[in-house]
Amino acid sequence: MADVAAKERKILVAVDEGDESMHALSWCLKNVISQNSKDTLALLYVKPPRAVYTAIDGTGGYLFSSDILAAMDKYGNDVAECVVDKAKKMCKDIHDVKVETRIDNGDPRDVICQMTQNLGADLLVMGSHGYGPIKRAFLGSVSNHCVQNVQCPVLIVKKPKSTATNN
Repeated sequence: MADVAAKERKILVAVDEGDESMHALSWCLKNVISQNSKDTLALLYVKPPRAVYTAIDGTGGYLFSSDILAAMDKYGNDVAECVVDKAKKMCKDIHDVKVETRIDNGDPRDVICQMTQNLGADLLVMGSHGYGPIKRAFLGSVSNHCVQNVQCPVLIVKKPKSTATNN
């Protein structure tokens, strides 16, 4: 076990606007990251691709002016910065752990898998939204996709239904 603690690990934590991902980060900080380790914690936020409403030819899509599209992009960037800042603040008390942040664009399933490979991550940590089978069938499960497609271990942290008795 001492070898594991001494190894310099790269741990990728996928974060988003949901409480589930922040709970996963918090759990990771308490249970995976050890004080005085040489771990690198990479926080990844993926901005989803812009919806189809940008169609120029007007075939069923809505047409928005460049001002509106710019405002939407700015809002997306602001949300990304806010989420990453919140995650970074949660990590401020860890010593000797390097914290990196990354913001990327695209389908979260693909971007998270690609980033895990690019970084050579030793572990991927994600929250679980806890969708039921019907909602998951329509939306797809990002965590399930990652479990099936990344090469490193994946830790999926479920948020307890009630945090009143949670330590």
